[in-house]
Amino acid sequence: MKSVAEHLEECLAVAKPLPPFTVALSDAVGCVLAEDVRSLVDVPQGNLAARDGYAVRIADVAGASRDTPVELPVVEEVRADTVDPSSLVAGATVRISSGATLPTDTEAVIPIEDTDQGRAKVKIFAGAEAGENVRAQAEDFAAGEVLLRAGVRIGSRQIAVLASAGHSTVLVHPAPRVVIMSIGDEIQEPGMPAAVGKIYDANSHALASAVRDAGGQVFRVGAVSDDKRELREMLEDQLVRADIIITTGGLSYGGGDTLKEVLSPLGTVRFDNVAMAPGRQLGVGKIEEDTTVFCLPGSPVAAMTAFEVFIRPALRHMAGYSTIHRRSITAAVQNKWESPADTREFVRGRVVGNPHEGYRVEALGDPGRPLLKALAEANCLAVVPEQQRAVQVGDTLECIVLNA
Repeated sequence: MKSVAEHLEECLAVAKPLPPFTVALSDAVGCVLAEDVRSLVDVPQGNLAARDGYAVRIADVAGASRDTPVELPVVEEVRADTVDPSSLVAGATVRISSGATLPTDTEAVIPIEDTDQGRAKVKIFAGAEAGENVRAQAEDFAAGEVLLRAGVRIGSRQIAVLASAGHSTVLVHPAPRVVIMSIGDEIQEPGMPAAVGKIYDANSHALASAVRDAGGQVFRVGAVSDDKRELREMLEDQLVRADIIITTGGLSYGGGDTLKEVLSPLGTVRFDNVAMAPGRQLGVGKIEEDTTVFCLPGSPVAAMTAFEVFIRPALRHMAGYSTIHRRSITAAVQNKWESPADTREFVRGRVVGNPHEGYRVEALGDPGRPLLKALAEANCLAVVPEQQRAVQVGDTLECIVLNA
């Protein structure tokens, strides 16, 4: 029997990072950078006015106040689209718009509300310090400076800095394309009338959501028959669009489940019993060298637990993320239960607390039973080590945080 650590290592080994390629900024959202990105320009590219007002030299407005204003001639008006403003001469000022390039020798900008807003001459009611209301060249970042590191997932904030730095394209790892299918003649789509001997397909819907959350692109096939010919055709049809195929169900030793038999001639998918609860029998491998296959149990709780432990890290590894595992914390147990021998148990739990006072975790439902309601209410998986049989109140367990 394989350990959890051994199976995770095998899942990561088959999920090689996808080859990077260059995309336009509009297509980069949700992808992971494949290389460090440097700025092509200074931002700002020159000294800019941070406020609407008047560009001044400090000495020219020294001592200005409401009671003793300083009056200066306005020699020019500079707007945001002015390309080459003239130099600021001593004893004069320039009316300037926010975001406009400052005339050379400008030391500060007096906000327009601290003036009488004159155009030929202006009365100034406040002094200034050097650099006040000025955005200095390259104060945000300089040309050649590293802005984003490889492994960063690109969102709207990253698009803003990339565009400001002059980039129209970036090199990214593409989001893995993931096909999800539930296997079994007994499965039917939610919304249909309940039928004797049928169960609703929870797995493909839940896994599709989990894949999106992990950064993958989802194609949900839904329920697929146990019939060997239909199952084989469905698997082969998905190869053209799948970097990963996730199956659930079809792993029983009974004669009706045919997944192992169908997959055997298509690639190198290995099935093993893994020392974990919930779940036990899992499959991992390749079809035609290019498509990674993960086979999960039919129980929704077991399938979602195995996804969190094995597939989510593998998917993020394939997508180029620098951090592939969820955050985990140590928490004190609030109730007690018996854990299976020689098995790493992942218990649905609710963890509360904070870093200063410590964390506490309560197992939800019966830890030994795969209850979906408990999974829905949980915000963590409490991990019981293989060697621990009895979990007592006050014991500390590592908890994988699901809602972060």
